[in-house]
Amino acid sequence: MRKTTAVAAALSVALTGTAAHADEHADGTPLAPLGTYSTGAFDQAAAEIVAHDPRTQRLYVVNALAATVEVLDISDPAAPVKLFDLVAPGVRAADGSVVEEGAVANSVAVHGDTVAVAVEAADKTDPGWVVFYDTRGNALNAVRVGALPDMATFTPDGRLLLVANEGEPNDDYTVDPEGSVSIVKVNRRPAAVTQRDVRTADFRAWDGDRELPEGVRVFGPDLSTGEPGTPGRVARSLEPEYIVADTAYSAHVVLQEANAFAVVDLRTAEVTDIVPFGVKDHLEPGNELDPSNRDGGIDLRGVPVYGMYQPDGFDMYRHRGRSLLVTANEGDVRDWDGYSEEARVKDLELCEDSPRLRPYLDANGLTTADLQRDEALGRLTVSAAEGLREGADCHDELYSFGGRSFSIFTTGGDLVFDSGSEFERVIAEENPDFFNSNHTENQFDGRSDDKGPEPEGLTLGEAGGRVYAFIGLERVGGIMIYDVTDPAGASFVDYVNNRDFSAEPGTPEALDLGPEGLTFIAAEDSPIPGTPLLAVANEVSGTTTLFRVDL
Repeated sequence: MRKTTAVAAALSVALTGTAAHADEHADGTPLAPLGTYSTGAFDQAAAEIVAHDPRTQRLYVVNALAATVEVLDISDPAAPVKLFDLVAPGVRAADGSVVEEGAVANSVAVHGDTVAVAVEAADKTDPGWVVFYDTRGNALNAVRVGALPDMATFTPDGRLLLVANEGEPNDDYTVDPEGSVSIVKVNRRPAAVTQRDVRTADFRAWDGDRELPEGVRVFGPDLSTGEPGTPGRVARSLEPEYIVADTAYSAHVVLQEANAFAVVDLRTAEVTDIVPFGVKDHLEPGNELDPSNRDGGIDLRGVPVYGMYQPDGFDMYRHRGRSLLVTANEGDVRDWDGYSEEARVKDLELCEDSPRLRPYLDANGLTTADLQRDEALGRLTVSAAEGLREGADCHDELYSFGGRSFSIFTTGGDLVFDSGSEFERVIAEENPDFFNSNHTENQFDGRSDDKGPEPEGLTLGEAGGRVYAFIGLERVGGIMIYDVTDPAGASFVDYVNNRDFSAEPGTPEALDLGPEGLTFIAAEDSPIPGTPLLAVANEVSGTTTLFRVDL
């Protein structure tokens, strides 16, 4: 494990003009690994999402490889022990269906004595299930939900379970289910839930009279039938990824590929609004990135590219009476056999008189051919679906996937804070030999052309009266820690990477690879009285690691 507290203060001053809160921890590590449970499965998505039950001091970890949820005893967090599995296939649902063999567990949530597991059908375009268990591991019930249920969470009071039904197309793009949110009335009695207790919030209104806000991406093949009452282009295109229930009455849902989020009224089971995240200008000072894995070094620079935030994991908190979204800006691309928006800059036709590109080219004495060289922007992955000049087949603008950052937004979509280029700058200082490495191999600069460190998971936690964001970097690994107590003045605290680059990925010595799901365990809920913990599930190494939080 390596840490960068000394770097933290210098970078915070250089990039934000304020001193880092990490100065208080200059002699200690704010995030220290305590213990790890390993499945022994490498690059098989064997540890994805993690949920904590404070009553029993158990972790519930999604093992997609085995299509189960592994239950770990963490009463001694230095030595997590597996107790048993939650197995979904064979469970009979309230509608008479049976969870089939080949079904895949995608998410898990815990509230009180109830555990809920989102289960994808063997054919992901078919409706999935939510399976309910008690905390002893007994299957209690199941209900049908939408296609590809990818994330599940309870409302704060535990009365409702919310499920993000992503509704991805099949690989040929001949079948594309609609995206939706299932709202399941649990009322803390999961065994009594019937199919009538499942309501669906969909996006069909935007196929009708409602106008879609500018900046919400709807693209790709349109498989709508046009028949009354069936989902249209918008309902099929929008794919809910992640949900946070900020109150018992409302929830916010990230629509990752669309670069937007939706607001759901839980009382009426209606999507009341869709809000675009907007884009990040990588020409602006502080927003630099390294756009090439063929430039022979670490080269963070301003380039004429817009980054689509496209967050995956996010969390919410309140500051001075308003709710805020804190997002991990991973980026995601539609890339199927039947349709792909993915392209490299060198493979696009660029408009020679582009109002966006031409000033940059002229100021730097470049041609479009120069810009498309591998060591410039040629290798950068961008969307072929965005930036096309109307009525022509050349690109006026370039749009890359993800922000290589974390952000704080208002519920109206206004940007309060973005970490800019700080993630890549910290990694360059901390571990320059493996800058922007991938998670399946130790490499230098391997992911610079494609989303960089790729922030994916995020959770918030309070310690010492302050609020912190913990952001997992899927590719190079590690956890970025920021103090977000003052959202407009959020500051970098530390970067801790429990990965050993001297060991070969796939061996136990390599430690944690590919952090996916993060859960903060508050001091009052911790197995170590008075000490908060962070639980991190790592999908590539198949490990779940518990960290002690000293902030």
